[in-house]
Amino acid sequence: MKKIAIIGRPNVGKSSLFNRLVKKRDAITSEQAGTTRDVKRKTAVIINKEVQLLDTGGLDKGCELFDKIKEMSLKAAYKADIILYMVDGKGLPEEEDKKLFYELQAMGKDMALVVNKIDNDKMKEKLWEYYEFGTDAIFGISVAHNRNTVELLEWMADKIPDSDIVKEEDDKEIEDEINIIEPEINDDEFFSQYNQDDEDDGFTYWDEDEMDGGVEDDSIFAQNDKIKEFDEDDINHIKIAIIGRTNVGKSSLLNALLGEERSVVSSVAGTTIDPIDETVVYKDKQITFVDTAGLRRRGKILGIEKYALMRTTEMLENANMALVVLDASEPFLDLDEKIAGLVDSNKLACVIVLNKWDISKREQHDKIIQEVRDRFKFLAYAPIITLSAKTHQRVDKLHDLILEINKNYSQRITTSQLNDVMDKAMRRHQLPSMRGQVIRIYYATQYETRPPKIAIIMNKPKGLHFTYRRYLTNKLREAFNFTGTPLLFKAKKKGEK
Repeated sequence: MKKIAIIGRPNVGKSSLFNRLVKKRDAITSEQAGTTRDVKRKTAVIINKEVQLLDTGGLDKGCELFDKIKEMSLKAAYKADIILYMVDGKGLPEEEDKKLFYELQAMGKDMALVVNKIDNDKMKEKLWEYYEFGTDAIFGISVAHNRNTVELLEWMADKIPDSDIVKEEDDKEIEDEINIIEPEINDDEFFSQYNQDDEDDGFTYWDEDEMDGGVEDDSIFAQNDKIKEFDEDDINHIKIAIIGRTNVGKSSLLNALLGEERSVVSSVAGTTIDPIDETVVYKDKQITFVDTAGLRRRGKILGIEKYALMRTTEMLENANMALVVLDASEPFLDLDEKIAGLVDSNKLACVIVLNKWDISKREQHDKIIQEVRDRFKFLAYAPIITLSAKTHQRVDKLHDLILEINKNYSQRITTSQLNDVMDKAMRRHQLPSMRGQVIRIYYATQYETRPPKIAIIMNKPKGLHFTYRRYLTNKLREAFNFTGTPLLFKAKKKGEK
């Protein structure tokens, strides 16, 4: 599959063009320069040919962060087969643009100069000034208004071999308008999705009962409780979100897991804005890692970081597992707990990653581990791994741990096995009565996986107290390997759907 890289200086419309070509609002766009920092990769269909499209960060220089963004963007261009060099047509040609254009042109690849923001016929006259770049492959377009894009699409399609044809599309599909303008976000609406009992942050609180899985919430269960059909492809594809607050090393961990510099790493807090996903195959399993934006306290979330947080929550909704990254070299914060609470609320498999172990107080190993267990009681099922993403210390062990947890998260326990454990548990400790009424459990059955969900059929579902539910959970965990995965119960009457 051919690779097409969209290259250019900041704020020329690269991400907007990327969104239009992939026919989806995938990359975050804003008027703020430097919004795109990592290279985003998506499959797109250009007329009727499939390509991999690369959206790159702006080619700027100055601080450490921008230098790294430029370096990553140029690496993407060197690996691409076709380069679209994009400029802002509202201004005059810049010498820096010419220099970069000639540098890339010298590689001998198919390359076009895309002059964006030619929004009307009057502005077409400005296009002549860009012919001094010395190329015939020049296209004056307006991404925002979807003007004059067909000629560019046809030029790209002509450079892609016929072997990459996937389907026929007509001109209407080519011209279909895609709204690539990010909506305005009202602060009150944006933060309304979080519990705001604490004025200092925007993250949900959980009481002790909820942390231990004691409060029954039927909303987390599908309306149809029938067992899903076994889907081997689903089991073999693990979607993992890497989450944590800013500067704990999430991007460094992604790079270490992939064995390549995929995500920009910088000392600047909040370097990652758009979630970056990359898929690898490990022992016949497809693992997609998503490096999400670092989360801050509500009062410190500004501008495009609001979009970043929205994308992070979307990633968590689509993930199977989360790597909760903590900085082992610093004291843990309340914010760490609240971020980890997003894992609990999405019922994901989980690994707690203590990063920067190479510079932590390792002599206090037991004390640090105990503090994690005390703070993150609601993730008691999650194993803890200590590592250093920077030095790659113990990163290799994380791959095998992920596969083990995915197996636990996807397992199905037979009804007979479940009821053997339940019978032994009930003989050891009988169900307490409810206001003099005898509470009976008839049987239990697992009705879903990922995560494992168990229906307990009984005469008085409301009589299953959270303490007894916790007791049953512990007994099942003793009998079966549920390391790394939540275990959910639903109390039901006979015949209830």
